[in-house]
This record gives sequence, C-alpha cells and structure tokens, in this order.
Amino acid sequence: MRSKTPSFVAEFPLQTTPADDAALSIRLDGARNIYNASLGESLRRLDLMRESLDWQRARAMPPTIGTNAKGKPMPNKERTDLFKATQIRFGFSSASIQKFAETCRDACWIGEHLGSHDTQTTSLRAFKAVQQYAFGKRGRPRFKGFRRLHSVEGKADAVIRYRAEPVPAVHWSGLALPLMLDPKDKRGWQAEALSARTKYVRVLRREINGRDRWFCQLVQEGEAPRTHRTVEGVVGLDIGPSTIAAVSAEDATLEGFCPSVIEPWKASRRVLRAMDRSRRATNPDNFDTKGRVCKGAKKWRRSNRYRILAAKRRERDRRLAAERKRSHGELANRLLGQGSIIKTEKLSYTSFQKNFGRSVKVRAPGMFVSTLRRKAEGAGGGMIEIKTRHTRLSQFDHTTGEYIKKPLSLRVHVFGDDETAPVQRDLYSAFLASCCDTDTLDICRVQSIWPAAEPLLRRAMSSALQPASGKGFARPPRSVRRSGSFVKEGWPSGRGRGCRSASEGHGEAGHRHPQNPPALAVGRFRQLGEPPAPSHLEQNGGEPARLGPGSLADAAHDRGALAEGLERIEGGVGGLPFPPKAHTSPN
Repeated sequence: MRSKTPSFVAEFPLQTTPADDAALSIRLDGARNIYNASLGESLRRLDLMRESLDWQRARAMPPTIGTNAKGKPMPNKERTDLFKATQIRFGFSSASIQKFAETCRDACWIGEHLGSHDTQTTSLRAFKAVQQYAFGKRGRPRFKGFRRLHSVEGKADAVIRYRAEPVPAVHWSGLALPLMLDPKDKRGWQAEALSARTKYVRVLRREINGRDRWFCQLVQEGEAPRTHRTVEGVVGLDIGPSTIAAVSAEDATLEGFCPSVIEPWKASRRVLRAMDRSRRATNPDNFDTKGRVCKGAKKWRRSNRYRILAAKRRERDRRLAAERKRSHGELANRLLGQGSIIKTEKLSYTSFQKNFGRSVKVRAPGMFVSTLRRKAEGAGGGMIEIKTRHTRLSQFDHTTGEYIKKPLSLRVHVFGDDETAPVQRDLYSAFLASCCDTDTLDICRVQSIWPAAEPLLRRAMSSALQPASGKGFARPPRSVRRSGSFVKEGWPSGRGRGCRSASEGHGEAGHRHPQNPPALAVGRFRQLGEPPAPSHLEQNGGEPARLGPGSLADAAHDRGALAEGLERIEGGVGGLPFPPKAHTSPN
C-alpha cells in the first residue's frame, strides 16, 4: 500500500495570453462534459444495483453479529461480501467509470484537448460524489451547467505538471503558463514552498471583476512553511454567532467575529428583486396565475440586464468570501501566537444555521474552526473539543460549585458568593474551557489560576473590546466596504500601515458622533519574534499574582465602571443591559 505523506497547497496566479484563455476555457468545458457523462453513468449503475435482488438481500441482513472479546460489535462479513460482489457485477467502481470516461473522450472532440490523467481525475471526482450519495453522506449530485466546472487537476507529475526551469511555469499539453511570483518574498514563504516536491497540479478559473483569471494550486509534499510565530500554551475559546472570546495565560479578549465582513443586506435584496422581475418578464410562460413556478421541464431565457445583475451579485459574494477567508486566517494566527493547543466547546453548526442563519452566512464559524484546527495541527498542537453536555461551562459557577441555567439573552455571569463582581459570560466560558480536559472541568485548576486570570477578564470587558494587555490578541484596523472595495480604516493610502489609536478617525479630540456605535479599539501588534508578555506567575516569582496599591485603584475603577462598560459591550453585541445587582459598591 502506498504510504501517505503530509501535503500543503501553494496557490499562484498564472500569466496567460488571450490564446491561452481560449484554450483553457475549451479544456474546462471538455472536462465538464466528461464529468456529466461520468456522473450520469454512475447514477445509472447505482439505480440498477439498488434494484437487484442481491442488493436488497444484503440490506436485509443485520450489519453486526455479536461482539468481540473487547465488547465491540463485529461487522457482518457475509453482508459486506455480498455488497462488494454486487458492486463488481454492475461495474460500480472508480476503475470502471474511468474507463467509461476515456471511451467518451476518444469518441468526440474532447480527445483533442484532454489527456488520460485529467480525464481520469475528472471522472473520479464524479464517481466519488455518487459514492457519497450511495452511502447517505451527501445528497444526490447534480449535473454541471456551462461554466460551472472551475478546476481540473492532474495525476502525479504528468499531463499537468510544474517545472521550475527555464522559468517557473505550469505545462499542460503544449501550453506553458508562467507563474506570477512575488519578486520581494519578504517572509520567504514562496521560496520554501516551491522548493518542496510537487505531488500534482490543479488549474482553476476564477471570475474577478467580470474577467476570467487563471490560477494554479501546487500540492506540495511536507508541512506548510510557517510565517507567524507560535508558542506552546493553552487558549480557551468561546465562539458565538457574532462574537468570539479567547483567554490564555497572557491575555484575554472579547471582540467581534469577522468585523471586516460586512454584508450589504439592503443592496442584496434590491439586486435579488431586480433579478426576479427580469426573470418573470422574460419568462412569463414559466409561471402560473398565482406567480408560482410551473412544474416540469422549462427553458429559461435570461436578458442582458439579468446577466449584468447576476455578475454583480457573484462579484460581491466573491469579495465577501475572500475577506472572510482572510479574516479567519488572521484570527487563527493571532490565537496560535498565544498557544498551540486550542480548547473549545463542541458545537453544532447546523443548529447555528437554524437559529442564527444570517450571522452564520456572514461569519462561517464552522469554516473558522476547520481553519484553526488545521493551523494548530501544523504548528505541533491541536484542537480539543469539549462536550457541552458533560461540562456545561455556561452554567457553572466556581465560587459556589453549582450549575445554574441562564437565558441566552443574559450576557453576564453573576457569581453566587455575592463578593465577586460579575464578568462577561463568553469570557468566563472561555476561561473555564482553558481549564478543561477532554470531557471534564478541573475545578482545582480553576480555583488556583482565577486570581491571575480575573484582572485579564475584567480589563478585556472594560476596554471596549480591546485586548487586556494590548499585545497578544491585538487586532488590525477594521475593514469596511467603500465604493465596492475593502478599505482598511486607519491605513492612509500611500503611507505605511500603522495601527491607529482608539480615538483617531472619529472627529476632533477623539469625540464620536452620538449616533455611531463605539469604535473597536486597536492594540499594538506584537512583531514576529517578539517575546510574549510575562505571565503573572513569572512577574511574582512563581506565586499567584496579587494586586498592588496602584493596581487596587485600577481594579476599584474597573469594578465601579463595570456596569457602564458591560452596557457598552452588550449594546454592540445585542445582549441585555447590566443587571441592577452590579451597580452596588464593590465594598
């Protein structure tokens, strides 16, 4: 059996001519026809196989028979063998579908544009989609319309291949497509990525500003080069629909989740309504008297106005997706700068979609968790997902040891000892997550590190979503949409990208407009290689941190201003105002 090695993807834009664009478009359209033919044949064989008596008899058999010595259920080997024999008899296998695809290619014009390897990988892609459908993992796959197939990949170092000499380029059956490389390569990521062995190459097409742009993805052997500093440590994470809280031994933060991704809901609705009006005007026979789409096969006519609106919508969605991906990677790198082991609750993102659909569409928390897990494993750490039913972090109170349910609208945690001031709910859950093992909460650890962690949580609450230390979780300036493009707020054009102050850009003397919400304050970046801030234990010779006389005044000020700070934070998050109990004197 072939051994598996780690891989990473290095993507580069390709330099193409109009002739190259035409040739690549023809080849992708040929691959689309191969995909549809393979998909139709796979679905036909699957339907015949399911109608056979052997398949129905295998389904009627029990999947397991008894248990082994360890008490685990044993699979029914007779049932498995009957399934395999039925698949072989009907030719439901990747090799059979690949041979069918090569026959279709050689029988028409596609044979002049595609080779063997790109045909095989395209047909294998269709067969895997049907195979997942047969196993009940996915829905029934659909055929791809014109310009709906955007990528073709090779197999090993053949047909579609990368060559570094005489210039770095992708060669594909007579086409030489040079890579557009960064001449500076300040971080050295590009040179290190290209020095690895290339397993195979993927060519893909993206529509950017109404024009086709071509890219190549080199699947390289080894681990991805690191460009951001990571440290050993534990970070507790609490992910919400629109906010994210993180607590480590050095810092704590509560900030908006993907604040630079701003969905223009009103503009989107206007575009969708205009598209619907155009579609109804050009296809009146496809709708009944009540305005509903008629059943059965229909032919849709699309006007030029409809095509322009559809292109505008695609471009907006592409920009939002690109900014969302960038924001996810940036946040993941900042978290890994505090610790390579991430502990968070295991959430159901399907439930997130049902309850917070619009927020999940904009921020994609499941995609962020996948990105963070991949980066953490690449940095030598990992992600530990804690089962919520076992720990119930949002209900636990370490001062009393009790579990008290709270409504989702209550965004603060009020302690039951009547001495500890309340803290923000998400920050407290993130702190408890950092003290968890796989499925248990280490209460002794919570009690021991709470004196050092409490000042971090309170400063993160009272500083308008600014990190407590201003270093570890510092966020770059927000991105906003202006004139159809993303503009970095606080980054003047033509000058260096310096972080702005919290009061900059809000009028004279830092005064904000009364109708505008508080700005997200920005802390200082911690440069690559800069040592992290010393922990409270290191500052006090290994003993738990104690507040000094100067810090006591700060703590009293924080407690006194806690109500105002939390109302300001919750006003941006959508929670309830601070409970009356928090307005009492800290003494």
